Amino acid sequence: MQGIIEIFKEVHMMKGLEETLYMVGLSTFVSYLFGLPLGIVVAITDQNGLKPHPILYQILGWIINMTRSIPYIILLVVLIPFTLFLAGTSVGPQAVVVSLSIGAIPFVGRLVENSIKEIDRGVFEAAICMGASTWDIITKVFLVEAIPSLIRGVSLTMIMLIGYSAMAGAVGGGGLGDIAIRYGFYRFETDIMLVTLVVLILLVQVIQIIFEGIAKKINKR
Repeated sequence: MQGIIEIFKEVHMMKGLEETLYMVGLSTFVSYLFGLPLGIVVAITDQNGLKPHPILYQILGWIINMTRSIPYIILLVVLIPFTLFLAGTSVGPQAVVVSLSIGAIPFVGRLVENSIKEIDRGVFEAAICMGASTWDIITKVFLVEAIPSLIRGVSLTMIMLIGYSAMAGAVGGGGLGDIAIRYGFYRFETDIMLVTLVVLILLVQVIQIIFEGIAKKINKR
């Protein structure tokens, strides 16, 4: 135990954890800010959706699939000029948030789309019969009925972003990934690598447990 405490002090593990939480938290917020409406539009423009629009659906679907197929480490490098323009730097947690957010938006969009498509079609058809507007169906039917699934989607997004943020550590992104690369890999300090790995695993488990518990509590079905 004493050895683990010394490792935390030596490599500033708490600072790395704080940076990882900052990157994951902020990028999750930004990705849902843009990914939620994207997913809603994709879901309702499907051929079986509320407002079918084959062309728009195909275009958005292609953009989502194309962006998701780009490995994160490549996306991070490609976005360096844009990151410099937006964040004023290409290294550090603040810069990484840009690429993390852009990388997660299509992922969130697809999660939201699937969450809405899981809703019983009869539910929104009944709302249509009662004269509900498109906006009312989206806000009072789709988003309400899909809340448990959307909450689970948040945990999946955060867990994915934890992995992405660790990759960003290889190029000066900061966080736990930076500690693992700088100390565990370059200095061959296996104990530091193992402690970092354990912290990452525990972080993932905590997020999974918290959001799964919230989803089960909210889900009344």
